[in-house]
Amino acid sequence: MCGVIGVVGTAAINQLLYDAMLVLQHRGQDAAGIVTSDAQGRLHLRKDNGLVRDVFQAQHMRGLVGNMGIGHVRYPTAGTASSAEAQPFYVNSPFGITLGHNGNLINARELNQALFATDRRHINTDSDSEILLNVFAQELLRFLDNGLTADAVFNAIARVHERAEGAYAVVGMIAGRGLVAFRDPFGIRPLVYGRREMSGGVEWMVASESAALESQGFELERDLGPGEGIFITPDGEVATRYCAPGASLHPCIFEHVYFARPDSVIDNIFVHRARMRMGTRLGQKIRRIWPDHDIDVVVPIPDTGRTVALEMAHELGIKYREGFIKNRYIGRTFIMPGQTRRRKSVRQKLNAISLEFRDKNVMLVDDSIVRGTTSREIVLMAREAGARKVYFASAAPPVRFPNIYGIDMPAANELIAYGRDEESVCAAIAADRLIYQDLEDLIAAVQRGNRSIANFDCSVFTGEYVTGVDPGYLDYVASARADGSASEPTSGEVLDLANKK
Repeated sequence: MCGVIGVVGTAAINQLLYDAMLVLQHRGQDAAGIVTSDAQGRLHLRKDNGLVRDVFQAQHMRGLVGNMGIGHVRYPTAGTASSAEAQPFYVNSPFGITLGHNGNLINARELNQALFATDRRHINTDSDSEILLNVFAQELLRFLDNGLTADAVFNAIARVHERAEGAYAVVGMIAGRGLVAFRDPFGIRPLVYGRREMSGGVEWMVASESAALESQGFELERDLGPGEGIFITPDGEVATRYCAPGASLHPCIFEHVYFARPDSVIDNIFVHRARMRMGTRLGQKIRRIWPDHDIDVVVPIPDTGRTVALEMAHELGIKYREGFIKNRYIGRTFIMPGQTRRRKSVRQKLNAISLEFRDKNVMLVDDSIVRGTTSREIVLMAREAGARKVYFASAAPPVRFPNIYGIDMPAANELIAYGRDEESVCAAIAADRLIYQDLEDLIAAVQRGNRSIANFDCSVFTGEYVTGVDPGYLDYVASARADGSASEPTSGEVLDLANKK
């Protein structure tokens, strides 16, 4: 999972991009990058491994000049921690294009081969984002008879939709010419845009989540629809078009379970409200299947479990207590590369308040159980803190199938619920009882925010992939993303890329 952002401003936008990327930091902590375009159409790029605050120092920020730019925060979905995979990527023809991407292409190998054999384009990394950039650039070349127009951009996006399969929310920039963004024909990954009035005119921002816009004073216009593209000129002229006939919205429901910030609105659904409803439905399920429960206290696993736990406690009429103190300087363990690193970081990230656990039957509440590493460690921490019994509730159903749309849980055998029933998972995480959310209740909790959405991508729960998937692809991805294969980080890059008009 990654975060993307693009800005067309009326003045220097380097600080604006930096500040908005801090808001999207939860979507990727492995690498960060910014590229800007100045008045002469020259591109200025800085990217490296690390958090936003570490990648960009004062000297880097001074070099990121211009009123138009894009940014990206990344975490590795392919087992690599090399800064060569950091985004945005750049290609010099036509015009000079940079691109950042959130998602995953499931036909990347075929596209790579076609780009080399037919289009004579060289791909220098293992990133499908570089492939997507080259596909867009190659298709744009086909529609430049009348120069670079919005029609040319949208025709190129339409061809990308025909060639690229999978999930992708893209923000790109054509040097000196404009900002381009588009969303895959199923709208699996989120993308929104908004505006703000300034003394020098209107500024525009495109981002993965609305929280990034609102934090910088932009007013949310709307989500980009499935298959829709947007082109914004340096003068702030905006054009949009649906570029994929027959597109239909199937947004990823896991955004609402875990990834998205609670203060974001995705596809007109308030994430915070969706999580509240998840908690209510979990409480109702417990009352239905376990009316004589002996739960003394409900304790959330911070942070995403907090809203769910609070509403569950309210529904059950049970005390809610904060039982864990979180170290804010440790990254999100779910998106850390390497199982050993994830396990070690749990104890570094959380510390139990023994007073809230001692001699009590405790219901722990988390957003989901994926690999189970974090869940088991936390259950053991609760026992060590003196809990008499430790129960566990998940706001999501069992995650039993690999994700192929950009979430780093590809291999089925890495998933604790794969091939196990609930009792076996309960034993594996050392809990006394385990309650999973029913899929129907999860869908209802999210869908209530926008009843016009008929379908969600729930493939990690059902194994049903809206794009379809080749039978051998899952084996390929599992092998390519073998846990613990991350390489050592390399030094960062500071580049000035000349615009070859």
